[in-house]
Amino acid sequence: MVTVQHLVVRRAGDLDPAAVAGIACGTLRPVLGDELLAGLRAGREAVLAALGGDEPVYGVNTGMGAMAGIRLDAEAQQRHQNNLMAGRAVGSAPWLSRVEARAVLAVRLRTLLHPAAGASPELCAHLAAMLAADVVPAIPARGSGAAGEIIPLAHAGAALIGTGQVLDAYGYATDAAPILARAGLAGWSFGTKEGVAFLEGVPALTGLSVLAARSARLLIDQVTAVVAAEHAVARASTDPWHPAFAAGDPELRTVLAMLDTTPAAGGPPPPGAPPGPAAPAAPEKPETSATSLQAPVSFRVSAPALAVALRATAGLEAAVDRALTAVTDSPAYLDGRFVGSAGFAGTDLVAAAGTLTGALVHLAELGAARLHRLLDPAVTGLNRQLSHAPGAHAGMVAVHKRAVGVAHRLRRFAGLALVGPMETSAGQEDVQSFGFEAAECLTEALDGLREVVACEILAVHQATRLRAAPPEPSAVRPELAAVLRRLPAGTEDRPFGRDLDLIIELLRAPPSNP
Repeated sequence: MVTVQHLVVRRAGDLDPAAVAGIACGTLRPVLGDELLAGLRAGREAVLAALGGDEPVYGVNTGMGAMAGIRLDAEAQQRHQNNLMAGRAVGSAPWLSRVEARAVLAVRLRTLLHPAAGASPELCAHLAAMLAADVVPAIPARGSGAAGEIIPLAHAGAALIGTGQVLDAYGYATDAAPILARAGLAGWSFGTKEGVAFLEGVPALTGLSVLAARSARLLIDQVTAVVAAEHAVARASTDPWHPAFAAGDPELRTVLAMLDTTPAAGGPPPPGAPPGPAAPAAPEKPETSATSLQAPVSFRVSAPALAVALRATAGLEAAVDRALTAVTDSPAYLDGRFVGSAGFAGTDLVAAAGTLTGALVHLAELGAARLHRLLDPAVTGLNRQLSHAPGAHAGMVAVHKRAVGVAHRLRRFAGLALVGPMETSAGQEDVQSFGFEAAECLTEALDGLREVVACEILAVHQATRLRAAPPEPSAVRPELAAVLRRLPAGTEDRPFGRDLDLIIELLRAPPSNP
């Protein structure tokens, strides 16, 4: 049962990344404070007063994009803000998940609280009410080919109006109007400038980046535990973990500290479990070996690669902080006038997301390489391919093949989304940052790395069961131990894919430590 708490938002900064994540996951519901609403009302009145003249204001009394030179009469202006949603909602399935879409709404609410947006307190309160009622717009996950996020945000805006679609409990799109009515919400009608403000900026990429950064930190921590466990299985030298190598590198210092305090793999079997078979097919590993003197490169460079991933995660988090506080409207109401901006581009977030994607793909490749080494009796002193009985049982060879296939697939997502602009809108938009593509690549890298890590964990488990005398100290890091305890005790061949499915789910939602 999820416990839901109300978050009273007294200032825009209260909707920080932690709050966005809580709203996305359904544990927080935002409630706008009275003082905040009063400030929004004052800002809205100033914007409306500034719009009272005859000066052209982009997207308000003019068309958008290549049609910005066309002035709209009073009647057209009344319909224009809602019309902005209808003609731009051209996406379709696959949709963002309910968690992802709530993150988008939470960030959209956060950015509309900026005075430059000129949004009404009623619009902001309506967004908060939708989040509280768990009415989630159907937002396309792909095909955002605009300079910003106009297509996906138009879908979100159409859901507010009641002409679009929302997600049901299973993630399928359904008409918004009856769901809004059931939640006691009327369809919203965007007021002057509110439609163009709703479509500007990069709230979707910002919200998705909040979630991705949190997933990355958890996954990097899990990879660190697995790296330590694999070192223990291989009885590899920990010389590369000497703290002197982290001079001037705080992220590497953090990784080495985690590795130094991580117990080795190979803990005792669960109570009542039969002992694993001995390894007669491979000679006992000598006390001094090539592996103990110089571990394979994939082992030696894992700590620096983890440090790079940590640094890239921090870089994405910093870009999120900048995006949450930035002026992203175009036009933005600044210093008493309307000013065009590039806040819709998302260049900062796209670059940071691409950097993290590359770091995670590299970790997946290293994981596949380390796993291959664990199948070598010259490295572990165990049966070839970590087999129960070489020849009669395949062992982990196909598990390694799966890891290789995943790592190879991830390479196609490592390209920077900023590269390869194409002109749209009759040349008015001649460059795109492709934020949704950057988010998709990052999500694929997270999912793929988690799959490779699952393969590694299964191999560590198999090696531990095969080794009659496990390495010391005889425990693994608690969260990894909790995963290993859920796996079968035997080492004979079985449908290992079922084990991998279980591990992947446990990595997504780590079990409580015993």
